Amino acid sequence: MIYTCTFNPSIDFFVKVEEFKWGELNRIKTEMKVPGGKGINVSRVLQRLGVENKALGFIGGFTGQFITDALHTEGIETDFISVEGDSRINIKLQVEGETELNGAGPAISSKQLQAFLDQLRRLQPGDLLVLAGSIPQALPDTLYRDIVKDYVNRDVKVIVDATKQLLKDVLPYRPFLIKPNHIELGELFGVTIQTPQEAIPYGKRLIERGAKHVIVSMGDKGNLLFKGDHVYYTNIPKGELRNSVGAGDSVVAGFIASYVKLGDSVEAFRYGAAAGSASAYSEGFCTKPFIEQLITQINVQQV
Repeated sequence: MIYTCTFNPSIDFFVKVEEFKWGELNRIKTEMKVPGGKGINVSRVLQRLGVENKALGFIGGFTGQFITDALHTEGIETDFISVEGDSRINIKLQVEGETELNGAGPAISSKQLQAFLDQLRRLQPGDLLVLAGSIPQALPDTLYRDIVKDYVNRDVKVIVDATKQLLKDVLPYRPFLIKPNHIELGELFGVTIQTPQEAIPYGKRLIERGAKHVIVSMGDKGNLLFKGDHVYYTNIPKGELRNSVGAGDSVVAGFIASYVKLGDSVEAFRYGAAAGSASAYSEGFCTKPFIEQLITQINVQQV
């Protein structure tokens, strides 16, 4: 079974206006509300690809009910822990680019955290767990590390999509996959990375520090996969950028969808790259037919 974990889910409220005027009345041209959070994004793409999964995390209030109902409408199974307070609303204001206003989210008690940890004890050898996004301030900042340390030893494949210290802390415990983008990779080592060639030495360091697989997404410059002593590169298929939200999460979901079917991490990398581009070239998330259309343009080369 595949489980995704989003500690701080949201309603992502996309608002488009033709011209924004500070201090004046602005009228919305179009709007859309969708369940958000990196783990939830992975669940939504997996469902589109026909891969059964269950979404975990914490939700509360009328906003939490919206998130749960929306996921159930899409056919996604959930097992959220209920908390007091409302799940957050993140505003994505689209006018000459996109400006984000992200909410803080509800408080989570130690009792509620323990209920979540008890949930995880149901995981079985061979299951796959995705830990994605930030950790709310109310929770221990060692939470990802502690989960990876425990469940890797239980033969659960753990994927971590996080940044900075959260990512560094899990490396000694050999996560199955981590997926920084090139900016996040640079932040880990205090450098600026602009090309695949510049990313390669630092991706190798993450393998040396314990990660079994590392995918580095680099926008229109392609993607890199690090696996053992090998490095692979994929190009980006042709298309028009329409949506950057969730493209990286689509890479993770595409990788998982292919890997659980074929068990081949290099082919899973290729499929994940196609999924990421398909989402970037769509108004919403990718679809399976669009991925299969784009994947014909993607070549994997060993570097």
